[in-house]
Order: sequence, then structure tokens, then C-alpha cells
Amino acid sequence: MTSSLKPERLAREVVYESEWVNLYKDTVKFPNGFIVDKFHLLDFEREAVAALMENEAGEAMFVRVPRYTTGAADWELPAGGVEVGESLLAAAEREAREETGYASSEHRLVYTFHPMNGSANKVFHIVFCKAGERAQDFDPNEIAEIRWFAKDEIRAMIQEGAIKDGFSLIALLLWLQG
Repeated sequence: MTSSLKPERLAREVVYESEWVNLYKDTVKFPNGFIVDKFHLLDFEREAVAALMENEAGEAMFVRVPRYTTGAADWELPAGGVEVGESLLAAAEREAREETGYASSEHRLVYTFHPMNGSANKVFHIVFCKAGERAQDFDPNEIAEIRWFAKDEIRAMIQEGAIKDGFSLIALLLWLQG
């Protein structure tokens, strides 16, 4: 992107700040000269990573996570925030282990995207990896249950609209196309 196409922040008002998310009301000048006086920006200081962990049978590991925001407990891929100073691959390995109890290996970054680029600067990274041995129990404060799903089951879940998490859905679609 050339700098002439980049919008410029002229002013910022802090609406809310925390260790998880910030909300700012910015005044922004766009390249054509148009100015937005109250551009609401959700600012996330930490990026996030999802780990699509595959076993020897070609199945993917899912976790069932009770979500307050949606009022449901749906199947998702293991995912979470990247800690300060942590590499993306190390974060994927840690999240997979914490949320499933399984060790993992052969981590590779396959995709990076902005899930809400019109209003938030959140960055998501998708990592594919291979499952190892069960090394510990999953975190029961975060995860209700874990389960391996075959590709045919996953395709059916996608067709039925059963996978509601965009992070997981994008990772699965990339995995299924490969």
C-alpha cells in the first residue's frame, strides 16, 4: 500500500481501555480529503492464533467452548491470544496443549487476516500442526469437552451452518481445500 492511500489519524479520544480491548473515537482524514469526526476503533494490542491440529487418521481436533457472548457452547478450533514476546508458532503450540491436553508438532503458519477490518485492528493467524500424545488434561475452566472430527463430519457441519466461529471456519475451509 502506498502512503498516499493510507488514512491519517488527526485526533484521538479514549472511550475505554483495558488489558484486553480498547475503544477509541478518532478523527480520521481519508486520502480523498474526506474527514470522519467520530471513527470508532476497537483496538486489540494482542494478536490471536488458532491451531488446526490433525491426527494420523486425518481428523481435526475441536474444543467445545461455552461462550457468554453468544449464549452457546459450539465446537471450535483451539485458539487464543499471543502472549507478549511469544512467537506465533509457540502460541499455537501452547493453546493446543492448554485447550486439548495434546502435544503438537510441525507447526506452520498458513494464513493471517483481519476479521473486522472496518472497525477493529484485530489480527488472526491460522497455524496447521500435527497432533502428538496426550500430555495433560485440558483446561476445564475454559473448555467443556474435546473431540476429533473426520473431514466428512466437518463438511456436514459447515453445510448445516453448525460452525459459528469465523476463526475456525476460515481455518477449516483452508484445510479442506488442501
